[in-house]
Amino acid sequence: MSHRVLVTSFLVLSLALGAPSGARAGEALEQLKPEIGQIIKVLENPALKGEAKTRERRDALRRIGYPIFDWAQMAQRSLGRHWQPRTPSERDEFVGVFRDLMMQTYISTIERYSGEPIVYLAEAAQGDESTVNTKFVTKQRQEISITYRLSKQGDRWLVYDVLVASVSLVANYRAQFDQIIQTSSYPDLLRRIKAHDIAKKSA
Repeated sequence: MSHRVLVTSFLVLSLALGAPSGARAGEALEQLKPEIGQIIKVLENPALKGEAKTRERRDALRRIGYPIFDWAQMAQRSLGRHWQPRTPSERDEFVGVFRDLMMQTYISTIERYSGEPIVYLAEAAQGDESTVNTKFVTKQRQEISITYRLSKQGDRWLVYDVLVASVSLVANYRAQFDQIIQTSSYPDLLRRIKAHDIAKKSA
């Protein structure tokens, strides 16, 4: 899967959850809608547009975006079998650098949104797990299906994985991370994530 499609999935998450649709919203979607509405307001705010306002706009997007995702679960699932050997301090550090990598990708992508139509296909919940299925059509008329996996943490639903055309974002990164650790080392993986070399290599 290309990096462009992966990062587009984050964009679609942000706007699909806030977009009008004939599909009936479930508990997970209803809880996310106000936060997504805030993201859209930031993007549409004339006072935050332009290069001069980049830092202020992105700081606002980070404040809103951080609570939407379960970063600890995403990081753990993405690191896979290499999570268990990590010390508590190493785990905390990995969650932080993984979150920063994903948020940079998320923000740089969402700022390029150009109004593609979003369609809800289905939403289903079973216990503390929920999925939201959507699709969107690109300007080139390519139809892309997006599935969001969420889990309930306390009274909140948080995104822990995104599937693009049935391919998991978490599984994609897990394969990349595992290959780097196997051929090099965990410290090298950490260095490359901090340098955002992961995103560059998957472009």
